[in-house]
Amino acid sequence: MLDKIKDYDYTLMITPLLLTGFGMVMVYSASMVVAVVDGMASNHYLIRQLIFFAISSIAFVSCCFLPYQIYQRLMKIIILSCIVLLISVLIFGSAANNARSWFSIGPLSMQPAEFAKLGLIIYLAAIYSKKQSYLNEFKKGVLPPLILTIILLGLIVLQPDIGTAAIIFLMACSVIFASGIKWKHLTILVLIGISLVILAAPNMVTEERLSRFTGAYQPFESPDLNGYQLIQSYVAIGVGGLTGEGLGQSVQKLGFLDEAHTDFIMAVIAEELGFLGVVIVIGLLATIVIRGLYIAKKCKDSFGSLLAIGISSMVGIQTFINLGAISGILPITGVPLPFVSYGGSSMLIMLISMGILNNIAKQVNQQEQDREELAPKPAMHNQNSTNMYRGGKRWQS
Repeated sequence: MLDKIKDYDYTLMITPLLLTGFGMVMVYSASMVVAVVDGMASNHYLIRQLIFFAISSIAFVSCCFLPYQIYQRLMKIIILSCIVLLISVLIFGSAANNARSWFSIGPLSMQPAEFAKLGLIIYLAAIYSKKQSYLNEFKKGVLPPLILTIILLGLIVLQPDIGTAAIIFLMACSVIFASGIKWKHLTILVLIGISLVILAAPNMVTEERLSRFTGAYQPFESPDLNGYQLIQSYVAIGVGGLTGEGLGQSVQKLGFLDEAHTDFIMAVIAEELGFLGVVIVIGLLATIVIRGLYIAKKCKDSFGSLLAIGISSMVGIQTFINLGAISGILPITGVPLPFVSYGGSSMLIMLISMGILNNIAKQVNQQEQDREELAPKPAMHNQNSTNMYRGGKRWQS
């Protein structure tokens, strides 16, 4: 058993589980009052998160042992399943917060857009790793996968889920850029993206979405309306100071800060555990991203390398968008903090991604060990014929 697990990356095994465990503690702290007010037990959201964690842990361990190359062979099935789910949720999904993004299955729910993140990473990594020999040909090597990417993004925008669409767009750009396309082609893609945004803007821009921008960048002009949520986040962050008010002592979670256990859980962390708590969480998330990129650099297989880059960028981009929303750098888009926020679909996909990344790391470590074993050993010199330097002069003994 030890031989099977010794080659795994323990940093990428322990860090996500630490964050997830810490997240469940903070979900309980941030949601207990809301649950009671809604007529449920104080541990309602914690119990649900524990169920999600049990399922996600099984998936995490399974993906650690499953060779990552299998996803390359299943790429078409994976991406087509994501598209079918995204179409189905527009027709049969449950509506919440003016968006139709969820399937409700008994007491649990599933968000197909979360699965589309990982599905698109696998698809782009598989396609662009196959096209390395003719990647310089834009029409043949670069453009075809983008058509499917645009379709997938369009389905998510229709829900509408602008936050997830932004993550997927930036994530796709990371994989495409890392695949080695020409700067000229990258410029063309950027111009195409800008053109699509301009064309879609008249249909996407609504009064509610504009209010998110005014709430983010001019919160004190409408403190009781558009700017209310961000101001409450500022209060939580400011009150926390360096060391916080203490675990469970947040005041903002008592009905002042909406979505305290989901999108704004970092504000509660800042209030209860202070700047130090925030730094530790960000440090652990940054560790995952940096370690993932390091594995991508070491991996000699183009598919494995692009897959690791895509997963690392997903964690990094989602973290940045979440933190940007609670600090007023970006508009509020409903993006959860990876591993920490409440949400079963997000936890499941994040831990599956970590399992895949661990399997890539395992194979990279095994290949390095094999190369070291096959490398020629340096010849042992006879001690009586070694060259020695004494007093700056060369002597033969």
